[in-house]
Amino acid sequence: MDIICSPAGIVDPYRPGQGIMDIVNAGFKHMSLELDMCCSSYELEHFGEPEREVEEDNDLSLERKGVRREFEPISGNPSEIRRFFKKLTDACVGKLDIPLALAPYLPRDTEQTDTKGLDILGRLMEIDREAVRYCGTLGCEYMVVRPISLSSARTEEWRVNRDFYLGLAQTVRENHMKILLVNQYALKNGHAVKGACSDGNMAAQWVDMLNHEAGEELFGFCVDVGVCGLCGQDMYEFVRVLGERIKTVIFRDCDGRHEGCMLPFTSVRDGQPRTDWLSLIRGLRQCGFDGKILLSMFDTAVSFSPLLRPALMNLAKATAEYFKWQIEIENVLKKYDSVVLFGAGNMCRNYMKCYGDEYPPLFTCDNNERLWGTYFCGLEVKSPETLKMIPENCGVLICNIYYREIEKQLKDMGIRHVEFFNDEYMPTFHFDRLRGV
Repeated sequence: MDIICSPAGIVDPYRPGQGIMDIVNAGFKHMSLELDMCCSSYELEHFGEPEREVEEDNDLSLERKGVRREFEPISGNPSEIRRFFKKLTDACVGKLDIPLALAPYLPRDTEQTDTKGLDILGRLMEIDREAVRYCGTLGCEYMVVRPISLSSARTEEWRVNRDFYLGLAQTVRENHMKILLVNQYALKNGHAVKGACSDGNMAAQWVDMLNHEAGEELFGFCVDVGVCGLCGQDMYEFVRVLGERIKTVIFRDCDGRHEGCMLPFTSVRDGQPRTDWLSLIRGLRQCGFDGKILLSMFDTAVSFSPLLRPALMNLAKATAEYFKWQIEIENVLKKYDSVVLFGAGNMCRNYMKCYGDEYPPLFTCDNNERLWGTYFCGLEVKSPETLKMIPENCGVLICNIYYREIEKQLKDMGIRHVEFFNDEYMPTFHFDRLRGV
């Protein structure tokens, strides 16, 4: 499972050196290519209007993303994409792979697809084809392309999107890539509501029909967590329905009411996250997700001083690794011939409820000597010293929130296979918790 860092808010495409260095030094090995850096939604929205006014307003739109205008508008000359990103991609050589790109897109509240119709869509298709050709030379595996929203003709959305996506199929095929559809929200009276591909069954049907008509698997799906949060979706059910069609998940936080792109766990209220990470992780585990994690945090990145950027990037990498670990937690259990638990409390009990039958522990141990020789959830509680006699390929799972303290204790004892277990995102959960444990 690859972890990909979005450069938005971190890397200046005209002077990419420092941003790339911050990403690499944090331990990231993969970066996405955000093509809206060179062709904003504002530019696409006003394609064909008087150039001077559009360019002036578009420059302001790009500046908000930390991007300066030094090239002709991409909407009028798609081949400029290559020149625009040359410095950035050159700076990545030997340091970062670029397995994923995100195509330029129209604003979510656009009416241009209704009023200009084929002019806008034809131009967008031309830009996306050139983007696919360029990204193919970079070794990109996927490009995320937002579906077209039709505010005044919802019944026509499938027909328009079918023609649009299949119009990209041959170019995608020639460049050995895949297109990922992504869930959208629409604006209604200033409020976010479900848009194209925000219904799991409909999104799955679209992907399947496109692949059927293309004659091969050229299309997949990208789950945008921020959009799910804004639409108040049940992410478990959404992810479960889409299943193996999901190739990428965009991890970003927002407040559930306004568009935002923040580092996960930074949007909270009353000590609780605004994003339903529990449902998401459970869903991704359920469908056996093994695709790509895209960490996107533009708003957080631009709000921090550049002097704090290295520390922020380290936190971002740790956050992404945490999600990866949570999604793959069952893989930890599978890699050992046997396991032993450390801790005789709530977390041990949750382990036994969820995994005790499939991965039964030999025993559990605890630092509380009063528990030694007793039984907890059917497991004998032993002294930590007993761990020195466990089999060679036996993993010790710490089932206690004092992870780092206990890990040091075990390492000092010479215990080799020490792992963390966590019950925050279990398939099921004991709500009748033991007090004082």
